[in-house]
Amino acid sequence: MKKFNIRKVLDGLTAASSSSSSSSAATSQPGAPRENDVVQETLQSEHFQLCKTVRHGFPYQPSSMAFDPVQKILAIGTQTGALRLFGRAGVECYCQHESGAAVIQLQFLINEGALVSALADDSIHLWNLRQKIPAILHSLKFNRERITYCHLPFQSKWLYIGTERGNIHIVNVECFTLSGYVIMWNKAIELSTKTHPGPVVHISDNPMDEGKLLIGFECGVVVLWDLKSKKADYRYNYDEAIHSVAWHHEGKQFVCSHSDGTLTTWNVRAPAKAAQIITPHGKQPKDGKKPEPCKPILKVEYKTTRAGDPFMVLSGGLSYDTVGRRACLTVMHGKSTAVLEMDYPIVDFLTLCETPYPNDFQEPYAVVVLLEKDLVVIDLGQIGYPIFENPYPLTVHESPVTCCEYFADCPDEIIPALYSVGSRQKRQGFSKKEWPISGGNWGQGTQSYPEIIITGHADGSIKFWDASALMLQVLYKLKTAKVFERARGKEEKANTDIVDEDPFAIQTLSWCPESRMLCVAGVSAHVIIYRFSKQEVTTEVVQLLEVRMQCDLSDVDSPDPGGDQTPTLPTPGASSSPQESEPPTQPSTGSNSSDGPRDNIPCLQVRSSPLKQSPGYQVELVIQLVWVSGEPPQQITSLAVNSSYGLVVFGNSNGLAVVDYLQKTLLLNMGTSELHSPSDPYQRQPRSPRKARQPSGALCDSNDGSNASEDRCKSPTSDAKDNSFTRSRSSSVTSIDRESREAISSFYFCESYPRKSDSALSPCLLVGTTHGSVMMVALSLPPGADQRLQQPVGIASCGTLIRLKGGILTMALLDATGTLLPPPYESWYDPNASDEEKEKGRRRRPGSPPSSQEGTDTQFAILCSEKQAKVVALPSQTRIYKHSITETSFVLRADVVQMAGANCIACFCANGHIMTLSLPSLRPLLDVNYLPLTDMRIARTFCFSNLGQALYLTSPTEIQRITYSQETCDNLQEMLSELFTPVETPEAPNRGFFKGLFGGGAQSLDREDLFGETSAGKASRSLAQHIPGPGGMEGMKGAASGVVGDLARARIALDERGQKLGELEERTAAMMSSAESFSKHAHDMMLKYKDKKWYQL
Repeated sequence: MKKFNIRKVLDGLTAASSSSSSSSAATSQPGAPRENDVVQETLQSEHFQLCKTVRHGFPYQPSSMAFDPVQKILAIGTQTGALRLFGRAGVECYCQHESGAAVIQLQFLINEGALVSALADDSIHLWNLRQKIPAILHSLKFNRERITYCHLPFQSKWLYIGTERGNIHIVNVECFTLSGYVIMWNKAIELSTKTHPGPVVHISDNPMDEGKLLIGFECGVVVLWDLKSKKADYRYNYDEAIHSVAWHHEGKQFVCSHSDGTLTTWNVRAPAKAAQIITPHGKQPKDGKKPEPCKPILKVEYKTTRAGDPFMVLSGGLSYDTVGRRACLTVMHGKSTAVLEMDYPIVDFLTLCETPYPNDFQEPYAVVVLLEKDLVVIDLGQIGYPIFENPYPLTVHESPVTCCEYFADCPDEIIPALYSVGSRQKRQGFSKKEWPISGGNWGQGTQSYPEIIITGHADGSIKFWDASALMLQVLYKLKTAKVFERARGKEEKANTDIVDEDPFAIQTLSWCPESRMLCVAGVSAHVIIYRFSKQEVTTEVVQLLEVRMQCDLSDVDSPDPGGDQTPTLPTPGASSSPQESEPPTQPSTGSNSSDGPRDNIPCLQVRSSPLKQSPGYQVELVIQLVWVSGEPPQQITSLAVNSSYGLVVFGNSNGLAVVDYLQKTLLLNMGTSELHSPSDPYQRQPRSPRKARQPSGALCDSNDGSNASEDRCKSPTSDAKDNSFTRSRSSSVTSIDRESREAISSFYFCESYPRKSDSALSPCLLVGTTHGSVMMVALSLPPGADQRLQQPVGIASCGTLIRLKGGILTMALLDATGTLLPPPYESWYDPNASDEEKEKGRRRRPGSPPSSQEGTDTQFAILCSEKQAKVVALPSQTRIYKHSITETSFVLRADVVQMAGANCIACFCANGHIMTLSLPSLRPLLDVNYLPLTDMRIARTFCFSNLGQALYLTSPTEIQRITYSQETCDNLQEMLSELFTPVETPEAPNRGFFKGLFGGGAQSLDREDLFGETSAGKASRSLAQHIPGPGGMEGMKGAASGVVGDLARARIALDERGQKLGELEERTAAMMSSAESFSKHAHDMMLKYKDKKWYQL
């Protein structure tokens, strides 16, 4: 007996109800799958938690840099208050100052696991790096003076802070309190000086005498200040402003860099005149006059070697006549001067040395150069100063990222395959030495599944990244622009471009990890299909297919009885062969004359010369949309490839096109409006072409005009969403018309029931539009592999399945048990291998599962739009669940993802909320207000992946990865890398017998006695405000978790115990000394007054 379906009756009643009431209505139907007894949902709210995991890429807008020479950790600060810390390859960390003020300077507490940052808002912060996620221990906010320079001597707890007023304050970094000891500018300079010396631009102590402080003022005055006597020993005057100062390690000389491109060398005890003045890049006049001024030398470093000449490294200082020359780093060594050109302006540089002690031979071995958009490390130990190969993923922004996709839990063999072909692309000529920034330890992560991130770029390149285990490494780079001819100059630039710049930019991509098929769509309305091969081939002629998609703005076009009644499917061999790439002088039926509208002209010209294709991704077919009677082709809004069917489908505001990439033919070119009604493609009457239009074939070589049916593709509605990185040229279609049109927004290949009456599964295509319509298209494939290449694929529109509010974002299919049914695929085989190997590796499309029993639904179609989500049972096409995701905002990205052995919908809204919904009942499981949409970059690049992973571009150069999985959040501490590792501080340099005897060695200073509260007093309370951090000083003592952390804690405990014992011993000795002194004084007094009378006192 056929069961009565009451859901259709209840459908209207439950439309406005919540998902819970929908599910109660669903459970009352006896003939359909029920949530309680068929789909047992296992996902609960406790499976979800949102947190940031790691940030990859180059620090955006860098402003400062520091290096710990013992821990071998590099820190970079940015103009937005971010801190990025780097160790060995794979050891990275990101943290952020709450204020967002620019980081002007960084100072490591060397080998202490701590870092001091100075910000543009006049605050300083102490960061604890002994924990996996660094935290601020103390902050100090200056109220009356602006910070310009900081200096922390090695193994000192007293931080010198120079200010804009020219004063120097001293901070105890252990407790972040100000000392009462202040060096005032008017005491430092000569009393006769009438002008203010300007801000402090340099502070350093004499390497051989900690009691002497060298202070550089902007005006050109340098003062050697005696900390004990609180007065200036020497003053050094030069006419030009100072930018930086560097000591010789013996403490007898220092070098200053100036704003006129000069370097002055001063002997400490001869302040009257500079010992040497040189202009490294100045032209030396013959008559002995001063050389011409050059650009300022922004920084100089002076590093000595035990065996040879010292190194002097400087940035800037080029001659003013070198206009347009790139930024340079100059390395002066003995009599040789090397000028190293950089790709971007230099922000800062540091010379890496073998010793952390400033009073020893420095032995420099590398220079780290921080550029505006790159990080370069130069090897000083090899001839020609080669650079080190950078192991960090800092090239995300090599060309601006225009689209992004994230694939977690990929096939195991895909990463080795991509790495093997990508390793051949590596540049040569790098230094043979190991990367010098080698600190930290990798995390003990439990995530072992392969993850791949694909980024599309503005120059047409595509990069594949290995993102497994919270790391990022580039695997392979594909340049799609190689397929096209490049205009050599502006005069040769084609006037058929629809974008002003970056005509090869990637707009969207579709990748099948199992078959390794890749399909990309560019902004110039082009689609390229790639196959993966391990063998190199030379393609004599690039296979090309031109498609004419057009739209008529009239409401309805009546069929023209006189028009060509051509079937939609071209017959094989007639007009379906791909065109061999020809010069632009021979367009098929195109016209691009100055007196007529452009017609049948593609935006880009495919190269006509043979194309050498390296192992990796190789071009299978290029598809180009052409101009139609002066109208440029609309940009492609959606794209999908299916390896099992051998089909590529793409859509825009004019409609959709289906291409058979095996036969290289266009199967369907249909307007969006025609998809709404069921039809048989072989019987459908083509619409009449527009008046005054030449009928043109969709295929490039159909010069006989026998395929005029493409002119009938006219849709009254569309929605062409302009991408933020493209600027379309003006066309006759107004923006209002363009917004009102219905564009194709989403595709999903599947094995399903195209019609209500179907009882057997068959290949289908789900099509979603920007107006919320979901249509079903039935595909009819030839039965055998041999016939697949000879017989055409049949396509029939089955009409509208359902409508949702807002544009369709994602679609998926579940079986009756709630298991995700991915699109069918064909396993990868090498297209250039022998036929036997192809057949061995090839797996045919799996046979259809058992057919549906009459009256029962065996599938759920999951549909998510910008506003709501719906679940439809198939084949009955009954809506069983509905959930309104947002009323006031709209969803930017939605994906059906696998999580904790089940499936859910993950959504990112424009109001910043991240939400997940259970499947199939659409119960809300997570709703977190994560981040507001600040720019289009986030909207364009945000994507979810399986197993609770997601990412987006947080800046033009950085990828931020997040997780919405509770399990990943719980394990995050173990998975993150460790920055601090216990390392013994190198021994101090030996003073030598004679230096010890005659006092020529380094002079130490009891800073505690000098700067402590006892002798210096308290600082003014209004000068700066102390802000304790969340961790307090206890945070410094707790090292990271794990075995290394336990060792570190044990070492710290021993150090503390030894330190306390040492302090106790020192106190005991001090008390004994004091007692002896008191006893001696008392005895002397007694002897003095022993025999004197009272009146003699």
